[in-house]
Amino acid sequence: MYVVIKEGGKQYQVCKGDTVDIEKKDVKEGETFNFENVMLYNNEKAKDLRIGHPTLADVTVTAEVKGLVAGEKVESYKFKRRKGHHKLIGHRQKYIRVTIKDIQAK
Repeated sequence: MYVVIKEGGKQYQVCKGDTVDIEKKDVKEGETFNFENVMLYNNEKAKDLRIGHPTLADVTVTAEVKGLVAGEKVESYKFKRRKGHHKLIGHRQKYIRVTIKDIQAK
């Protein structure tokens, strides 16, 4: 069984027990929360496939926050020729790591 959820402008295919890094939200470590935008639900054992238009209201995905993590460093280098000007800019995006605890379909 798996679902496709939409969070922070990205889509993730997850099943129970998966760990995913999502965009930073206003939640604390150890809290649980529900994903609101479930786009697809597939239960292969029961042969149950549901596709939302655009989302499914009767499917809930519960996740637990494991902690705050930082992504890979992205570096941008600005350079102007013959001017002696160059500048290196770095950025690390902050994410929260969540573990999918439960998927329930009504």
